[in-house]
Amino acid sequence: MSNKECCSNPPIKNDHEHSHSHDSHDHSHETSDKSILQLFAPAIISFVVLIIGILFDYYFKPTWFEGWSRIILYAIAYLPVGWPVIKEAFESMKNGDIFSEFFLMSIATIGAIIIGEYPEAVAVMLFYSVGEIFQSLAVQKAKNNIASLMDQRPDEVTIIKNNQHRTVKAKEVNIGQKILLKPGEKLALDGELFSEQASFNTSALTGESKPDTKQKGDEVLAGMINLNSVAEVLVKTDYQDSKLSKILELVQNANQQKAPTELFIRKFAKIYTPIVTFLALGIFVLPYLFVEVYDYKTWLYRACIFLVISCPCALVISIPLGYFGGIGAGSKNGILFKGGNFIDALASIKNVVMDKTGTLTEGVFKVKDIQISKDFNEKEILEVLNKLESHSTHPIATAIHEYVGEQNPNLILENIEEIPGRGLKANYQGKNFLAGNFKLMEKFGITHDLNSKNFTESLIAIAFDNKFVGYITISDQIKPEASTAIAELKKLNINSFMLSGDKKEVVESVAQQLQINHASGGLLPEDKVAELKKIRSQYGSVAFVGDGVNDAPVVALADVGMAMGGLGSDATIETADVVIQDDKATKIPLAIKISKATKKVVWQNIILAFGVKAIVLILGAGGLATMWEAVFADVGVALLAILNAVRIQNMNFKV
Repeated sequence: MSNKECCSNPPIKNDHEHSHSHDSHDHSHETSDKSILQLFAPAIISFVVLIIGILFDYYFKPTWFEGWSRIILYAIAYLPVGWPVIKEAFESMKNGDIFSEFFLMSIATIGAIIIGEYPEAVAVMLFYSVGEIFQSLAVQKAKNNIASLMDQRPDEVTIIKNNQHRTVKAKEVNIGQKILLKPGEKLALDGELFSEQASFNTSALTGESKPDTKQKGDEVLAGMINLNSVAEVLVKTDYQDSKLSKILELVQNANQQKAPTELFIRKFAKIYTPIVTFLALGIFVLPYLFVEVYDYKTWLYRACIFLVISCPCALVISIPLGYFGGIGAGSKNGILFKGGNFIDALASIKNVVMDKTGTLTEGVFKVKDIQISKDFNEKEILEVLNKLESHSTHPIATAIHEYVGEQNPNLILENIEEIPGRGLKANYQGKNFLAGNFKLMEKFGITHDLNSKNFTESLIAIAFDNKFVGYITISDQIKPEASTAIAELKKLNINSFMLSGDKKEVVESVAQQLQINHASGGLLPEDKVAELKKIRSQYGSVAFVGDGVNDAPVVALADVGMAMGGLGSDATIETADVVIQDDKATKIPLAIKISKATKKVVWQNIILAFGVKAIVLILGAGGLATMWEAVFADVGVALLAILNAVRIQNMNFKV
């Protein structure tokens, strides 16, 4: 059964679409209010006429209120809420879905009308319709919350051309154009800061409230708000290719990835609904064969009650809404789940395996010590190293560049090659120039008298012309929140592991400080894959947290791939199952907490719906429940389940 079937209220959908035209929020809000009033109008009419009918039936009892006059009044009460449902039932049948909940409610209420239970027939359809409206509003609220959390893009920007300022649509801005950003304005496209300095509020993207000061040439992203001075930004990406646009598309499409629980319930509903329909038919027909005095009204009434109770809407709506809530709660906390299936998987994770650099450490390296043999020109060696490292995206390369400065344009390197897990190689003046770890030195037979165990920092060993030149030590800082993240994982009874290509001694030092269960260093990409397989076979399901680019094989192998620095790499957003936007290690246990809470709410709804329906179904079949209990078992339980699902987005998740 589709979402459309369970909450098909076109006015809500249309208004939702309208409300996302970013340049008319106030107007759309007024339209939204008007649409909601229009949506409830049939129910209000039905309710008023029903009350009049009940007053005539049980209090005033006018002599004329019988026969056709009574039928006509209750028909007027029934049609505003009943006709749309009957129409939907026929539409569903045309599409091959005979046993929809519209069919169940239509047959049940028409049956009640046949036996003269007019007030109950109207009341059932009235409450059902009101329940459908609330379900629609709840679903759209969840979708709107997710979209509004993410869609921070202004529609218009001010461009600078020939010293003239002109306002244009953001979609029309080309790469290379300059944007003027006034204090308080939000950036619409990714680019780099052209002004000397500017401070930005990045909370809409990262959840980080403190201002982020950028210097000329620094990357600035769509969604950032300029705080103090007028700034100029050079556009580097098209509107639709900005990081925020891709993240927004990801979140809006997240509901397409169904969780196993959700898929099961949908399949179950397709089997369950026909079964209860035939059971209801059996309740009506079979007693004729076994009871002495068969009263068709009594058994038809019981069959109608059975049909009303059996409607699976509470399950089919509340479960996807629960996953919507989880995705929304994640977005609010700077965590992007690519679908309900990943929420389910993360909730069951037993082990978290983390990369070191950028996940548990800052990934901001600084040159600490330089030891170059006196047989070589240190300045020349550093210039060659700087030129060679410019071909690497590793943070260590940035540290070298910051220390050495601009590249020497007269320097020529040939046959540059990256050797995975070891370092870089190039030809300089016709001779091999190597920069990497000790494994690289061993590979090329470079001898030295250093012991890697004596170093607790990252080290770049350098060789030229088959001779050991020296080394540079690079320091990295552990993230201040990393120890809290590991402690929280332990509270959740989750094992923590660290796998890194960095030196074993460096990795062990970090693991000891953070009290990580198991750590392995000096790993090549294929070694990480082997280690992950070993962890999973020994300890169970695994989530891997890394950059999602260099560790692509491990991310693919893990049960859940989590990427740190979602705003830093397009490839990260594309490859990971869960993206943590602000690089904070504490978001790892937070994502798991949100997943566990979501799964808990989903199962609460399943148990609630099945439990209440089972009890009232039995009572209804035995003649101990009326239509009013049936209404509660269907609409009442659906509303309770929806309220429970919406609750996820209002939970205060903390680490």
